[in-house]
Amino acid sequence: MLKDKIQNIKAEIESLKAQSVDDAEALRIKYLSKKGLVTALFDEFKTVPADLKREIGQNLNELKNLAQSRIAELKERAAQNVKVETVATDLTRPAVNTPLGSRHPISIVKNQIVDIFSRLGFSVAEGPEVEDDWHVFTALNFPPEHPARDMQDTFFINTNPDILLRTHTSSVQVRVMERQRPPIRSIFPGRVFRNEAISARAHCIFHQVEGLYIAHNVSFADLKQCLTYFAKEMFGPEVKVRLRPSYFPFTEPSAEMDVSCTLCGGAGCGVCKGSGWLEILGCGMVDPNVLQNNNIDPNEYSGFAFGMGVERIAMLRFGVNDIRHFFENDVRFLRQFQSA
Repeated sequence: MLKDKIQNIKAEIESLKAQSVDDAEALRIKYLSKKGLVTALFDEFKTVPADLKREIGQNLNELKNLAQSRIAELKERAAQNVKVETVATDLTRPAVNTPLGSRHPISIVKNQIVDIFSRLGFSVAEGPEVEDDWHVFTALNFPPEHPARDMQDTFFINTNPDILLRTHTSSVQVRVMERQRPPIRSIFPGRVFRNEAISARAHCIFHQVEGLYIAHNVSFADLKQCLTYFAKEMFGPEVKVRLRPSYFPFTEPSAEMDVSCTLCGGAGCGVCKGSGWLEILGCGMVDPNVLQNNNIDPNEYSGFAFGMGVERIAMLRFGVNDIRHFFENDVRFLRQFQSA
């Protein structure tokens, strides 16, 4: 009878044992799969007389629940035994030497720049990479149709020409001046974008750190002293510094700063093109128009600003001759900076 079969299989299930997870899985297939012993009893249940269906049906459900819980228990115990054995075995084996990662060279240099200016009291501010024309150009003394806009090939958004990818982190200067009254002493690290052909010396994506200092009676001498301190901290106390007149719409007077070549010591080599000097940043006194655009009285306050490319500093620091290495994520290149 079906009732006797149920009792016999119940006794089997109560005495089941499994030495491994695979053994427990084999028991599940034997009793609970589509062709399993318990499943076959449900097919036989169709022939049970009506007056016995309730009793036999209840016994079948109890048997199925018993089989499921028993096999799950065996599987869990077997899995725990495997974990214990694995741990015990691992304790007798030598440790695996897992290679460690490192910071990206751009992050290393950026953090060094931030650290140097932090010692001079500069705070750090950041802003959006997708900007509007006002913060990137107009507020910084780039009027519409101004030829200086052609100095930077810009990525504009086709559906809205007023929106663009920022070409410099000077846009963060504007945002800081909008919400903070002088004195202001901040640096602005970040990623910028320009529509340039990618080569060993240029890329359409790169990183900048710009700085701004506005207060009473700030002079060009303050600018020179600040940047000289930075150069000697970054490249060593023996480095020489010079400032050359230049032009930027948002500073007047403007200058470019060179340091003596870190590879040849100023004697002249292929990297510095025989001049003994390497350009590292642009700088100048904040143009009065920029102060006025941001509701700062140029008759009361003055200031200086500067900006440098992180990739260029990194190339000088580490002797890298191709800017593309910083973006290719070649682990052979990146491993060289694990101790930096």
